[in-house]
Amino acid sequence: MNAIKTPVPARHKGFNRAEIVDANFSEFVQAWQGRALPAPRGGDPVLPGSACTARDFRELFESQLISRHLDLMARVLRVQNKVFYTIGSSGHEGNAMVARLTRHTDPAFLHYRSGAFMAERSRKLPGIDPVADSALSFAASKEDPASGGRHKVWGSKPLWVLPQTSTIASHLPKAFGTAVAIEQAPRIGHPLPVPKDSIVICSFGDASSNHATAQVAFNAAAYTAYQRLPAPVLFVCEDNGIGISVKTPSGWIANNFRDRKDLDYFFADGLDLAEGYAQVQRAVEHCRGTRRPTFLHLKTTRLAGHAGTDFEIEWRSFEELTALEATDPLLRSASIALESGLYTSEALLDEYEAIRKRCFAAAEAAYDRPKLATLEEVMQPLAPYSPEAVADEAVRADYAERRIAVFGGKDKLPETQPPRHLALQINAALHELLAKYPESLVFGEDVAQKGGVYTLTRGLYKAFKGARVFNTLLDETTILGLAQGYANMGMLPIPEIQYLAYFHNACDQIRGEAASLQFFSNDQFRNPLLVRIASLGYQKGFGGHFHNDNSIAGLRDIPGLVVGCPSRGDDAATMLRTLAALCKVDGRVCVFLEPIALYMTKDRYEAGDGQWQFEYPAPGEAMPLGEGRVYNEAAEDLVIFTFGNGVPMSLRAAREIERQRKWQVRVVDLRWLLPLNEAFIAAQAKTAKRILVVDEGRRSAGVGEGILTALVEAGLGDKPIARVVGADTYTPLAGAALLVLPGEPDIVAAAGKLARAHGRRKRP
Repeated sequence: MNAIKTPVPARHKGFNRAEIVDANFSEFVQAWQGRALPAPRGGDPVLPGSACTARDFRELFESQLISRHLDLMARVLRVQNKVFYTIGSSGHEGNAMVARLTRHTDPAFLHYRSGAFMAERSRKLPGIDPVADSALSFAASKEDPASGGRHKVWGSKPLWVLPQTSTIASHLPKAFGTAVAIEQAPRIGHPLPVPKDSIVICSFGDASSNHATAQVAFNAAAYTAYQRLPAPVLFVCEDNGIGISVKTPSGWIANNFRDRKDLDYFFADGLDLAEGYAQVQRAVEHCRGTRRPTFLHLKTTRLAGHAGTDFEIEWRSFEELTALEATDPLLRSASIALESGLYTSEALLDEYEAIRKRCFAAAEAAYDRPKLATLEEVMQPLAPYSPEAVADEAVRADYAERRIAVFGGKDKLPETQPPRHLALQINAALHELLAKYPESLVFGEDVAQKGGVYTLTRGLYKAFKGARVFNTLLDETTILGLAQGYANMGMLPIPEIQYLAYFHNACDQIRGEAASLQFFSNDQFRNPLLVRIASLGYQKGFGGHFHNDNSIAGLRDIPGLVVGCPSRGDDAATMLRTLAALCKVDGRVCVFLEPIALYMTKDRYEAGDGQWQFEYPAPGEAMPLGEGRVYNEAAEDLVIFTFGNGVPMSLRAAREIERQRKWQVRVVDLRWLLPLNEAFIAAQAKTAKRILVVDEGRRSAGVGEGILTALVEAGLGDKPIARVVGADTYTPLAGAALLVLPGEPDIVAAAGKLARAHGRRKRP
């Protein structure tokens, strides 16, 4: 379209470009002197040759005006401290076309400039008022239907808009995953919560398209399409030519995406409803009909800066700003409205002002509505926990026949076998979970025919076939994006990450996306995950840092996450049952850390003693969240707190300490690393004469700090306490690895220091 020449009077040369954009609209309408056509009827084209009908246009235009006045209202009332968010949608109002041409049951993951999209989609269900709902969100009222006042997000449970926070492109992998899940569900007989021909909408900015996470999603989508597998995701790149203050090179988006194979490119003019409607329609119909990943390049602009604090006049020329403001899509819509004969200038200005009043009235009303007032209210949706329901689900055993069939007969059930080591018990537990939950899926790199790098998934592919056990491409971000997509569609994903070090490549998919969904949607949306990660150190020199990673602190910093770490096979089985129940009952995001060095460990003290093999727990047994395991419970001379590899190591060290010092030593396996059971820790420490924390994590960032804090806050900090911990370095190769990680001699030596310290304290 041709830019509309809008004169800007001298009084508009100030800093507040939002006021200028507002004034431009009224001045443009008042100055319009074109020739109006006979007004079209509702089903007729709004302008000759347009696919947009008069009815389409009226409603789209109203959605655009609502979005614009919400932006203008936010800028005014933010100064009065009545709203708390000013990243607006001005210039992006063309995304209303995407909302109109898709269904409210098409899951949507939206860019933060999606006010017009939300206003338009709200028409698809009765009783939804986008102005009132948005005002409550701007005001951070706990009555906000999207997040309950926790953040200004575009979201709606009935409209299938899953809320996204202000992250850069991190929602693209899970949008792709949701598209794959829509196609996967029928193949495993899982009922979808949306129609089977739904597509997934995912919008983002041109600058965000360059982000590594976005590129992961585009690559995974093309990788899927290349194999002729369906992935009906509509990537909507809202190209306004700038990322905060960094300009996107002219033509970059088209040049970068137009000719990509297996990512079908469409362009649409988001500044012109009459022209862009058919273009958007073609992209939507292509995506829905072909079930292929589709890239819609939607031309937009950005008006009034990135946010209310962005004074563009300080870094852009006045001439550049006025030229930009002349491309305002609302000016083009006003021109269509007047040229088509649908509106007179007076009627159009009346509607413009009526919507302004409606937005301000809603905002003033929202300001008086209740806010989140207590910490309990803020945290309520973050980590729901229903202990009784979780316990009941964990021990539910009404799938006996399926279980027998999976294991090949009653005589082959794992609980009838001799005691086994950790790897075999985890494998049995995974067979069991897939039998119990028909909607569960195991996937990751190498998990199918090969059975995983450490054979933990051996046999699953044969028992459950490729629709439920399958390999992915080598990319942890994609794996976790897929997992969220499956969870969004009601399945139970059990993704595998090969090594803990690899998880850190994709940590934000858990921290910024999966674990935050319940919080930012006020528990309306859930994406339960059970993520298995081969973890920790002591691999006898194999692999160096990337295969001996004990960086658990990064996981423990994720709000709402559950992290379990078994040290023995029977615990692994009962823990997995509880983790799956937490997913099913409370929608929790869970991580199961598997100590690689203990996978094949069979002995406790000496080679051949077989004391680190255990009987498989029969159905009906499960480990409560937070419950630890205590060895030699009556011992009080020394209590050792540890987990994972530290457990058998501490048990061996305890025997030596008992020999040297004649002490009775208690070893406490925490098993649950997040949340730490602080009451359990305090109870175990209360009767201890001395306390030792054994943590293979690094000195500056492990699990030990949480244990020590629990002791101090319980008033037990005056007891003799020591910590045996890894060094602040990466793990080297070969035997040097054992110089970095704590060992049994270190534990014995620490006990000696505690003995000497305790002796000094007793002297008068």
